[in-house]
Amino acid sequence: MKVIFEERPALHDARIAIATLDAEQQLNALSLPMIEALLDRFARWAADPDVVCVLLRGNGMKAFCAGGDVRRLAEACRAAPGVVPALAERFFADEYRLVHLMHHYPKPLLCWGHGYVMGGGMGLLQGATIRIVTPDSRLAMPEVAIGLHTDVGASWFLPRLPGRLGLFAGLTGTQINARDALDVGLADRCLTNEQQSDLIEGLVQINWQEYAAGQLHSLLRALGKQAADKLPEGRLLKRRGRIDELLDVAELAHAWHALLALHSDPDDVFAGAAHAVSNACPLSAHLIWRQQAHGRKQSLTQALQTEYALSLNCCRHPEFAEGVRARLIDKDNQPSWHWPDVFNIPQAVIDAHFQATWAGAHPLAEL
Repeated sequence: MKVIFEERPALHDARIAIATLDAEQQLNALSLPMIEALLDRFARWAADPDVVCVLLRGNGMKAFCAGGDVRRLAEACRAAPGVVPALAERFFADEYRLVHLMHHYPKPLLCWGHGYVMGGGMGLLQGATIRIVTPDSRLAMPEVAIGLHTDVGASWFLPRLPGRLGLFAGLTGTQINARDALDVGLADRCLTNEQQSDLIEGLVQINWQEYAAGQLHSLLRALGKQAADKLPEGRLLKRRGRIDELLDVAELAHAWHALLALHSDPDDVFAGAAHAVSNACPLSAHLIWRQQAHGRKQSLTQALQTEYALSLNCCRHPEFAEGVRARLIDKDNQPSWHWPDVFNIPQAVIDAHFQATWAGAHPLAEL
């Protein structure tokens, strides 16, 4: 299962619940059993009146969670091309149910997002009541590199970043550090890794029967002040003006070529973005472009329901399996995209990714 669940006694018979992702060698990538275990236990903790607060964290020094277990999904896709694998139907449905539950959790849910926080890990972090990053945090939605789309609610939260920063992050997979995460609204607090035990001890000492919200805020504020001088220098927000200007175009293809033209830029952020785009999936870029346009007008539920169709269709088409092969299985970093030219992808192919692959009611209609 690779998730550890525990409960710590607090004042007046209250309990602090802790869920720890425990797949350190895989950078805590989410497998279907891990998702199902979290979904079940979070639901039970939500209904337990003695559990007053939940903390989600990951084992190991490198990552809170570097995404979903896409290797297994890609293997299932390669085994039956053109068909939606049963694993994909279950994996994405339960992952999105978990994200939805976290966004609507009835009690404080804290997420400790240290190290790499990518893809599915970003979905978990953004679903938390209090999103904690550390000075070494690296947040990203890198799906464009593997032929997928920005999921786990990213089509809802990325368009809500200032200006076109969310579009830039989605199209390039650019990593966002702790300072920028705070500045653009992707995190609430920055604490050092050494303060995690202090946080847990503070949660245990709170009187959860009287003005708990104020005590929790004071605890986090005090810890945050101690860590303030450890924050890295922001890299993204200060470049917002140029990013907004760069992506102020009517069509994805023009934005794509504007990004590609930055490969010799003296600014390493823009040169790095150009390098990432040069080998990324053009079809994914089209999907992300449309997601950003639609997501700003959707509710979280609507975004997740749309993303479910996108995810299944990505599994049905060849780009996702090829992207995972190139990046994570063979690691040659030379994907052979079925549609390599951003200008020559049939509109019908893009449209088809947004269509239902099922008959009848939406599988996530209950959200």
